[in-house]
Amino acid sequence: MTASLILVINSGSSSLKFSVFDSTQQTEPVSGLAERLDTPDATLKVSTQVGTRQTAIPDADHQQALRAVTDMLAAEGFGPDRLLAAGHRVVHGGETFSSSVQVTADILAQIEALNHLAPLHNPANMEGIRALSTLFPDLPQVAVFDTAFHQSVPPAAYTYAVPHALYRDHGVRRYGFHGSSHRYVSSEAVRLLQLDPADHRVITAHLGNGCSACAVKNGQSLDTTMGLTPLEGLVMGTRSGDVDPSLHQFISERTNLDLDGVTAMLNRESGLLGISELSNDMRTLIEAAEEGHAQAELAIEVFCYRLAKAIAGLLTATGGLDALVFTGGIGENATPIRERTVYHLGWLGLNLDVTANLTHGRDQMGIISTTHEPAVMVIPTREEWMIAQDTLTLVSAH
Repeated sequence: MTASLILVINSGSSSLKFSVFDSTQQTEPVSGLAERLDTPDATLKVSTQVGTRQTAIPDADHQQALRAVTDMLAAEGFGPDRLLAAGHRVVHGGETFSSSVQVTADILAQIEALNHLAPLHNPANMEGIRALSTLFPDLPQVAVFDTAFHQSVPPAAYTYAVPHALYRDHGVRRYGFHGSSHRYVSSEAVRLLQLDPADHRVITAHLGNGCSACAVKNGQSLDTTMGLTPLEGLVMGTRSGDVDPSLHQFISERTNLDLDGVTAMLNRESGLLGISELSNDMRTLIEAAEEGHAQAELAIEVFCYRLAKAIAGLLTATGGLDALVFTGGIGENATPIRERTVYHLGWLGLNLDVTANLTHGRDQMGIISTTHEPAVMVIPTREEWMIAQDTLTLVSAH
C-alpha cells in the first residue's frame, strides 16, 4: 500500500498529542493524546471517525507511548507501512530557523543549542523526535517551529531596550509564538475575503489558555504580542501577560518568594485565574459573571480591554486593517469576549452582526461583522494541519 499518511506530533514533558493526516484525501482520520507519561496513571486516548477509545499505558515514557500509538494506529488500519513522514511541533527556533526543516543530526544539534530559550518546551519536543527516530529510523521527520513565522518581524519591533550585549551574547529579544496558527488563519482570511495576497493587513488573535495577537501585512508577521517567552503580552488563562518589570523584586520582598517562585506565580497562578480567584476557564468565568461574580466580571473585562489595546497597537505595524480574526478555543467559541473586544474598537469602524456572532460566523464564511471593510471574522485554527502541510512539502521536495 502506498505511504500517504503524515503523523503530526506535539510532544510535551509528560504528554504526547498526535494527529494523522491523509495527504491524498486531505483528511484527519485519527487523532489522540497520551498523557501523564512516566507515571502509573499514563493513558492513551485515540479518536477516529467511529468513536474514541482509551487504554492504560502505565509508566510509559515517550518512546513507549509512541510505540503504543503506532500499534493502536495499526489496529485501526493506519499501520507504519502507510506513514510517509512525521511532522513535529517545536516551540523555539530562535533566529536559527525562519522556516520548517527536515530533521537531521545537525538540525537536532542546532535545536538543542536553543534549549535555553525554551527550557520547558524544546527538550520535550526533542523527546518526541528522538523517540520516533529510534522506532522508525528511516522515517523522514520535519520540525515546524512556533517562532518561525515571526522571523520577519523587524528589529524595531523585536528589540528590547536593554544593554545590547544581552541580545548579541544571549539572544535576548522578542520572538513570538503561535506562529502556525497566525500563519494559517491570516492566509484563510485573505482567501475567504479574496484580498490581494501581496497587499493586505490582517490582525489575528489566537485566544486559548495561551493568548497572542499578531500583525500580518502582505503575508508576513510584522509584530506580535508574545516576546522572549510566552509570558509577555496579553492576559491569559494563568499567565499575567505584561507587567511592570520591577514586579518580580516587589513581590519577592513582600512574600519571601525567590525568583523562581515569582516566575511560577506569573505563569501558573495569574491571568484569568489570578484575577478571578475562581478559574482559568473562560466558560466558567462567563457563567459566573452572569450570576454576579464580581471578580469573574473583572477578569473578563481586563482580558477584553487588554486585548483591544494590543490590537490597536498592532495597527502601527500594518498601517490599517482589512480583517480582524479571532481563533483558538476562546476566540472561536466565546461570543461575549468577541463582542466586548470589538466594542472597545468601535472607533475603527468595526460593528458586529449579532446573529453571526452568536453562531460564531459559521453561516457566513466566518464573517461576524456588518461590513467587510474591515471585516471581523472567526476562523478555526488548524495548527496540526499546517505542520502536516509543511511536512508534506519538505518531504516531497526531497
